[in-house]
Order: sequence, then structure tokens, then C-alpha cells
Amino acid sequence: MLVLTAAEVRQALPMREAIDAVKDAYRALSAGQAEVPLRLSLPVAPHDGVSLFMPAFVGGEEEALTVKVVSVFPHNPERGMPTIYAAVLVLEPDTGRPLALLEGGTLTALRTGAASGAATDVLARPESRVLAVFGAGTQGRTQAEAVCTVRPIETVWVYDVSRERAEAFAAEMAGFGPIPADVRVAASPQQAVQEADVICTATIATRPVFDDADLKPGAHINGIGAYTPEMAEVPPETVTRARVVVDSREAVLAEAGDLIQPIQAGIITPEHIHAELGEILLGRKPGRTSEAQITFFKSVGVAVQDAMAAQTALRNAKAQGLGKEVAF
Repeated sequence: MLVLTAAEVRQALPMREAIDAVKDAYRALSAGQAEVPLRLSLPVAPHDGVSLFMPAFVGGEEEALTVKVVSVFPHNPERGMPTIYAAVLVLEPDTGRPLALLEGGTLTALRTGAASGAATDVLARPESRVLAVFGAGTQGRTQAEAVCTVRPIETVWVYDVSRERAEAFAAEMAGFGPIPADVRVAASPQQAVQEADVICTATIATRPVFDDADLKPGAHINGIGAYTPEMAEVPPETVTRARVVVDSREAVLAEAGDLIQPIQAGIITPEHIHAELGEILLGRKPGRTSEAQITFFKSVGVAVQDAMAAQTALRNAKAQGLGKEVAF
């Protein structure tokens, strides 16, 4: 079995290829070619943590079979540790034989960023030049990398409740890969979004992180941080007037507070969801229909992303001679 470290996963999974892999994953999901049970959530109440178990099988021409275990422990940063730890087990689809074990935190960050990259590529205006990122953590970094991979972004604004984290983000990410040198720390949510063509929210917020009135016409929003019914990042007013596209209808209606809360309040119905991103990629549903339209991609993460991203990483790792083979 091949074991890949975080650095090896990063080397084996360039963002452009991660975006392509996630697009394939979404196509398979919406085409009914994937088996993806809702993830099992195991609360670890004494430590305010949760461990999530996410299996997936992708059929079709390029099969993939994986299981990911991802743990989210919000107090870890107080110990100098990452909030998220994860591991991805890759199995041979036709036999179930274990093939590889990948460090899953890096894979998760890359494929989550790639999801927003895919959505931005499909839904954002081609001339988008300004990006706003809420949340200066690991996820915020790959969000910026992915959006800048698919759009010619010239300025990035970052906002975080910790200005120190935001300043560290700006210093680290300015000029990294496709990210422009012009990365600015916003003093307020309003400053971050008022000129933004693309907005990424990657926080653990339980209430909206910006005001609907501050959005410019034609903005595209990627919401990836609110992954429980109690969490929310995007104002209900924005959800109501936006064209809403999701990764998985089943998953977001079970987990995404950004949609569950306005549905429970009677502001929208589940039918307000326009499409899964895979349906648009397959040509079954239209994407953006006007320059002024607000588009909102809501993602809670689905295991097909891990399956296809891990398969790409494993293929590249073998070609590059990365990883360590261990007897199993």
C-alpha cells in the first residue's frame, strides 16, 4: 500500500487538476453514477469535536472507491494543532483491496477549494477581477488559489475576526501561484465585499458574515463553511434573491444551515435550489442568465470529491515516484 504525506499530496494534486477531478465527481453524482451515503457524524462532546466518516463509489469509465475519516476539533488551534485532521483510504474498485492511504487534511483543503474553483468557473462572470475571502485559515487559502486559477483576479481582500490571522494570510498568499501580489486585509466585512466579483466564505460562523446590501450586482458567492443546520454564513436575503446551486441536494438539505434556516423560517422552499453543479456541467440546467444576477454555490462537501481527487493524486504520485510503499 502506498502512503502519501501532506507534502506529497500537495505535489501530486495541482489545483487545476483538482478542479477537473471535482468537476468529474459532480458530473458522476448528478448523473446517478455514484453511491454516496450521507456522511456519518460522530460527536465527541467532551472535546466539542466531531469525526465524520465519508465513503464513496464512483462508477462509469473511471471507477473510484474511497473512505475518508475527517475530524474537526475547534479547540485544536489553542494547542497549536490544526482544526482538521483527516485520512483517505483508497480501495481497488473491483476487489476492495487497499491501495493507498493519503493524508486527508491537505486533500480535503484542495478538493474543497477545487469545488469553489469549479463553481466559479461555471457561474462567475468571466471578467471577474476582485475576490473577497472570509476566513484566513487553511480552507481560505485554497479557496483563493482555486478562484485565481479560473479567473484573472487582480485584487484579493481577506477578512477574519482575527486581524492577525488575516495579516498572516495576506503575507503568505500574496503572489503564491495564481494569486496576485495585491492581497489586502479588510477592516470590515463591508470593505471586503463592496467591490468583490467573487466571494468565498470559509468560516465556522453561526450567523451571516456580511450584509446583503453590500453586495455589488453580478457577484458570485461560494459558501463552504456552514456544514451543520446551526451554522450560517450567507444572509437569508442574499439566499432569497440568488440563483442557488449546490453540490448535492440531499446533502445540503440535511446539513446546510444557510439553506435549512430560511426554509424553516418559511422564506424559501427546497425548490428554490436551482440545480446541482453537476447538472449544469452536464448541460441539463443553465447557469448564470444575466450579468447582474447574484449566484450562490452552497457546498457541504460530498465524498465523490475525495474519491476523484484521491484517484488523481494517486495516479500522479505513481508517475512522479512519490510516497512510501508499505506491506499491508
